[in-house]
Amino acid sequence: MSKQEHLIPIGTMARINRITIPTLRYYDRIGLLKPKRTDPDTGYRYYSLEQNARLDIISYMKEMGMSISEISEILQKEDLNLIEEILSRKNEQFYKEMETLKIRQDFVRSAIDSIERYRKAPSTGTTSLEYIDQRYIWSIPCSENFYEKDLECYERLLTQLRSALISSDFPQVHSYNTGTSILQKDFTKQRYIADKVFIFADYPLAKRYPNMTVLPSGMYACIYADKYEDELPFAQKLYDYCRDKGYLISGDYICEVLTEFNVFDADRRNMFMRLQVPVTVSE
Repeated sequence: MSKQEHLIPIGTMARINRITIPTLRYYDRIGLLKPKRTDPDTGYRYYSLEQNARLDIISYMKEMGMSISEISEILQKEDLNLIEEILSRKNEQFYKEMETLKIRQDFVRSAIDSIERYRKAPSTGTTSLEYIDQRYIWSIPCSENFYEKDLECYERLLTQLRSALISSDFPQVHSYNTGTSILQKDFTKQRYIADKVFIFADYPLAKRYPNMTVLPSGMYACIYADKYEDELPFAQKLYDYCRDKGYLISGDYICEVLTEFNVFDADRRNMFMRLQVPVTVSE
């Protein structure tokens, strides 16, 4: 029996290696795996079983995330140092991808929690005293006082915040958990002057981006709102609540956007907000 009779056609080679015939043709075209014989009349390709070893190593490298061009370079140069270099790059790439997935998973969980909080929150306009755990924020100054203007002004500030986040290499998903603040000295005098616009961050993100401000844990006087137009009258109601209860306002006023429901309205934001100020409760 001649050696040629041991060759197998391209269809059989594809089937036993669980790849497609076009893939084998592509490997031939780029020089990654040449058939042992190509029929000069029909162009039909034939392979030896020994070539399965080359397909195995190609599949192995693809499973590690290597591109065809990287695999081709490795197999052509037969350089162990090159293999190590490419694998090191892949390892770093996978680490970053896992980190990104973890961030997305955290925000999915946060979004679920926000919806649940929305369902269980007090009725809009109801005041309450709540304990809020320590939080972190990353902020930029408000370039305009949107309290004296309109929703379009507020949208401009969010656009500026998102541009600053992109410039600082924050993942896009963080731009959806936002807040604004009024300085304590202004709020206690009932002067509504926007101070900062910011995102909320958890501890892992705060470790990655050191320029964070800590919002300390403690008791906060809160009121919930579900319309942009309600913030100022509800902020006034929150101030009156603190005064009537004898609570000492001990920090800046914060409007925290807990979640947005823009799936219901394409023309404007539908925000569920928690307006809050840290307070000291006298004994």
